Amino acid sequence: MPVTALVGRRVLIVEDDYFWADELHRGLLGAGAAVLDPVASVEAALEVLGSQITVDGAILNIQLRGERGYAVADWLLERTVPFLFVTGYDRLALPPGYAALPRLEKPASVEAVMRAMIALLPPG
Repeated sequence: MPVTALVGRRVLIVEDDYFWADELHRGLLGAGAAVLDPVASVEAALEVLGSQITVDGAILNIQLRGERGYAVADWLLERTVPFLFVTGYDRLALPPGYAALPRLEKPASVEAVMRAMIALLPPG
């Protein structure tokens, strides 16, 4: 896998499962990404995104502590920040406006997530 495509890329992980978020974090760091600390809620994600931190891409779980992450997805879409849903929801469970967006179904491997992120990020 050409992980060099991830080197230096600032990736935000929005995931409320601590162990999965940590696994993603370690995998992306190992590939050279500049991973932002994972956040576990919609509010925390929007706070990071609203700061002056540049985000090149994001990994987003839909269900976050009882709240749906669509507000985060909308923020990313409005600013054309590439992101990937990594969720337990299948495509049919998503609202029509989100069903065509890039998505991996849990359980997914860290390698699959990294491949999908590489495919989404513009050449840098």
